[in-house]
Amino acid sequence: MLRSLYSGVSGMKGFQTKLDVIGNNIANVNTVGFKSGRVMFQDILSQTVSSVSQPEDGVRGGRNAQQIGLGATVAAIDTIQNSGSAMTTNVTTDLRIDGDGYFAVRPAGMEEGFYLTRAGNFTLDAAKQLVTADGALVLSSDGEPISLADANSFSISSDGSVIPVNTDGTTGDAIAQIGIVKVPNPGGLEKVGGNMFRSTVNSNVDELAIGTAEDPDTGTGSVVSGQLEMSNVDLTGEFTEMIVAQRGFQANSRIITTSDSILEEVVNLKR
Repeated sequence: MLRSLYSGVSGMKGFQTKLDVIGNNIANVNTVGFKSGRVMFQDILSQTVSSVSQPEDGVRGGRNAQQIGLGATVAAIDTIQNSGSAMTTNVTTDLRIDGDGYFAVRPAGMEEGFYLTRAGNFTLDAAKQLVTADGALVLSSDGEPISLADANSFSISSDGSVIPVNTDGTTGDAIAQIGIVKVPNPGGLEKVGGNMFRSTVNSNVDELAIGTAEDPDTGTGSVVSGQLEMSNVDLTGEFTEMIVAQRGFQANSRIITTSDSILEEVVNLKR
């Protein structure tokens, strides 16, 4: 009887976490480069009330174990790294990666290393440096900030090369090439806010592994200028999962109220 109470509580906690993740997904449905999350459950260790026995020829047959589960818990909160839909903006500094790979950015206060992002809504600051909306520096394939101080206008090719455009319409040599990072295990990245991810020991990103787009060795895809990758949140799926979580929460709360009613009857036996 008490086991059912604790099982109901564990289920309510799990579905509350699921609703928290769903709420965050829906809140970021229009966030550029946002990657949605999902909650996966697993059962808790079961209590064995009768152990298993093996059969003996001509004496007795085998018997299976009798186990009572002790509820559910959250097994994982995964980040879904599928690409979001493309939105055309026709802004040169808006970039989208068509394929795998992440932009390498360096926030203020970080002297070395980089964070990763799929949000390519970049702009130019007063020093003509390519930066994110929060002012983080966009890094080139050399791991250095991209400065456009000597170019009046420019274009960005599919391999990430920043090409200056002269006033007469001619083009010059590439100023820099936007760095693209291939992540062996994108699910192992850690969200740090601001549409950025941090490498972990399970994402297996070499701190010096900034590559380039259209590299056949790294397979990081190509860069599309004038487009943005939007959130990969599917509202239809999220609202469906919200209904499932709501009903699951209600069902587990009914377990608690039913167990409480039975306990009340047991207490009233003394009267």
